[in-house]
Amino acid sequence: MLILLNKPFDVMCQFSAHPTRRTLADCIDIPDIYPAGRLDADSEGLVLLTDDGKLQHEISDPRRKQAKTYLAQVEGTVDSAGLERLRNPLDLGDFVTQPCQAKHVYEPAWLWPRQPPVRHRLNKPTSWLTLTLTEGKNRQVRRMTAAVGCPTLRLIRIAIGPFSLETHPLLPGEWREVSSDALR
Repeated sequence: MLILLNKPFDVMCQFSAHPTRRTLADCIDIPDIYPAGRLDADSEGLVLLTDDGKLQHEISDPRRKQAKTYLAQVEGTVDSAGLERLRNPLDLGDFVTQPCQAKHVYEPAWLWPRQPPVRHRLNKPTSWLTLTLTEGKNRQVRRMTAAVGCPTLRLIRIAIGPFSLETHPLLPGEWREVSSDALR
């Protein structure tokens, strides 16, 4: 079984109870499924869930290089030099990133409003980027955008491999079962 879930903001990417936050168990009630990869509580978007340990390993194993695309609302606008820095190996201190795809985009029309909303500051414009990575270190996208001077305000994983929230629309907390054949 393979399930696409749109993880809401401020939800822990785990099924076990958390003392102060909601968890995946608040979104989906299917026994013996597990996330194949994680998202921080303050990130939202696509998570793949499965009851198949081998499939879970195939999806989350960094050697498989499953592409993951993130939509990031950042404070300010990343200039062309900053985009080049994001695309090339970027030294974040404790590791150097792999090359990735990064580009400016407009806020997608299909994007849902975040609850609670991102704080709005009139004197600080924001812009949107997509970043497609084949690795996934802890808080990597947030650290990358901060390194080029544009901190991330909102982070949404919009695609994993062939699955995308644009082509498989789900609102936060919604899920859908799909065929795992697309991953192979």
